[in-house]
Amino acid sequence: MKSEQRLTRDQSRAAFAYQCVDDVVSKGFQDDYRIRVNSLGSAVLRDGLAAALVFLHRDSSDEAAKTLLDQLSKSVELGLGTGGKVPLIPGVFALEPSEYMRVTREVLALAVWLRRAVSATFTTEKKKEGG
Repeated sequence: MKSEQRLTRDQSRAAFAYQCVDDVVSKGFQDDYRIRVNSLGSAVLRDGLAAALVFLHRDSSDEAAKTLLDQLSKSVELGLGTGGKVPLIPGVFALEPSEYMRVTREVLALAVWLRRAVSATFTTEKKKEGG
């Protein structure tokens, strides 16, 4: 009888990131999604978590921005959105400072894995299409 192996937080983030990127591959907006993912971490560091999320929400008419925001809201690690108990956008404004910092660190860690997944997956897809 095999026991189910528990994933570390980093493994969980990586699995979630690759699942998110795999969902985008078939939708046809990889280039826009790559731009959104690559700018997420710097936007959080430059403007703060709330401003970065509001920026994505403001541009939610763009399919890539809407998809990324939806994916972030599904992350169980954040504890917000559909992955948590509170909606992502209004929820982030109501957080205590220590919890806001935890969620910020989690988004930054997830952004790293999303960038890695985009880099690995989209490059592979382009090579398959071209070759």
